[in-house]
Amino acid sequence: MSTVRLTAAQAMVRYLAAQMTEDGERFIDGVWAIFGHGNVAGLGEALEKAGNALPTWRGQNEQTMAHTAIAYTKAKKRTRAMAVTTSIGPGATNMVTAAALAHVNRLPVLLIPGDVFANRAPDPVLQQVEDFTDGTVSANDCFRPVSRYFDRISRPEHLLTALPRAFRVMTDPADCGPVTLAFCQDTQAEAYDYPESFFEPTVWRIRRPEPDRRDIEEVAALIRSAKKPVLVCGGGVVYSQAEDTLADFATRHGIPVIETQAGKSALAQSHPMNFGAAGVDGAACANELAEHSDLVIGVGTRFQDFTTGSWALFKETDRKLVSINVQGFDALKHGSVGVVGDAKVALEKLSEALGTHKSSAFDPQSRLDWLAKVDAHCSARTGVPEGYLPLDAEVIGAVQRTATDKTIAMCAAGTMPGALKLLWRAPQAGYHMEYGYSCMGYEIAGAMGVKLANPDRDVVCFVGDGSYMMANSELATAVMRRVPFTVVLTDNRGYGCINRLQAGSGGAPFNNLYADCNVEAQPDIDFVAHAASMGAQAVKAKDIADLEARILEARDRPIPTVIVIDTDPMHGPGEAGGGHWWDVAVPEVGTTVELKRARASYEENRTHQNLVN
Repeated sequence: MSTVRLTAAQAMVRYLAAQMTEDGERFIDGVWAIFGHGNVAGLGEALEKAGNALPTWRGQNEQTMAHTAIAYTKAKKRTRAMAVTTSIGPGATNMVTAAALAHVNRLPVLLIPGDVFANRAPDPVLQQVEDFTDGTVSANDCFRPVSRYFDRISRPEHLLTALPRAFRVMTDPADCGPVTLAFCQDTQAEAYDYPESFFEPTVWRIRRPEPDRRDIEEVAALIRSAKKPVLVCGGGVVYSQAEDTLADFATRHGIPVIETQAGKSALAQSHPMNFGAAGVDGAACANELAEHSDLVIGVGTRFQDFTTGSWALFKETDRKLVSINVQGFDALKHGSVGVVGDAKVALEKLSEALGTHKSSAFDPQSRLDWLAKVDAHCSARTGVPEGYLPLDAEVIGAVQRTATDKTIAMCAAGTMPGALKLLWRAPQAGYHMEYGYSCMGYEIAGAMGVKLANPDRDVVCFVGDGSYMMANSELATAVMRRVPFTVVLTDNRGYGCINRLQAGSGGAPFNNLYADCNVEAQPDIDFVAHAASMGAQAVKAKDIADLEARILEARDRPIPTVIVIDTDPMHGPGEAGGGHWWDVAVPEVGTTVELKRARASYEENRTHQNLVN
């Protein structure tokens, strides 16, 4: 057997560079890195020598550069991924939030935090976490519950098994998620005679597991007997690249489609079978379908509480639930009839089993009526008084009127995710929302990842002032790398979304808007100056008309543009109708009239929860 002597770090880098997609591209597009004493000498040397064979990019924060990597793979529909390496200690634990985000969203990313010395000679090293009862523990054990696969590389030959396992997980549509390889820093520098065959190019196929024939037959029988079936489109439709298959299935068999956050834009909003968003942030026409449906057919969805209205949305007493999902864990939730398999294959086989069967138990006009209300609600207000602050819906309308079929709207947390799901009229593949973890601070880094994955698309990032304040530093990275996108920064002077939730739950305004915080002086943050200081083009829009003009100006710039606009913190997106109850526990006892009223409403809504068949 022919061998080559390499350090473990050199071997890892060479292996990563040789793992290919079916399209002949590297599966790991490159490595985001912030170096420290846990990875600079080992992995740093190996990555520098690799050059363009496996490019390295520097971020500003470990969490946000991981967010960029995650947004990239989400935008690539999980067909490619990125790696992220950090030092030991705080650099590593900064990534735990990003790992959790990838875990919840079932997205592949390779995390390579530096770790302690395997030989323990210099223990405790700088930044080492010591467990008084377990000598094997390091800070990187924090990654275990938020990784699909976790391994600690404490000997060079561990790579021979750990790396293939890592790629199996990242390319498995059912087990897909973050992989953490905690890399002991002395092991990175250790040499070993690796088999040359280990570094031969390998093609990783993303398989399409076929469903069981009996499950298909059972679901086909349920559809034939159903009076009012509805399809719930989840992110699995996108990852399976089953968008056209779903459209054909819905049209051929007369079953309307409603959307989750991850599934939105699998069908263009203009498609006649797309009735829009479902659930808490749902359209009136979509929620009406869901409430009266006797057969709810989920396709690639986790049935998150926002989609199901905390399981109070599907009100028919005898309704049946079907879940088509590549992961059995998701396919069998809440007593559903599960079809375990790839979404595209399952829909094709189900359509074949149904033959010419077609339902027609829905009102196509309700969809058109809803869209007309959306257009009216998102239009710019006229005759407004001096000092008027626009609603988030008006901001969305301004961006919508400037959008093209190449526009991708993206967001993650605050008011805008619900508003966009409800109101944004997306073209196919024109929506990117991280709402599995709804992580504040994802937006700027995520926009860069989306643009890197889709360089020919127009990426518009919606972010509130609260999320912007949490994590904005990758704006500087985007400027340095010349990655252009447009940031629409809505400044409502605090956490407006949670302030409204607080009030709706019977609470007094407290610690959300700056006006209700325990501070000595109200902040006056100049977001334009801040963004400009990192090299971005930055401007403040005077009003909605000015916002439209600024968005059009930004489209052809080679660097990011940040457009700030002041908005009303007191009103959400629901004035156009739609929406649904969400189970947020209200205190059982309290002294205020508002709290007692909120608790009574809460108890009434809980009676409508239809948890299992």
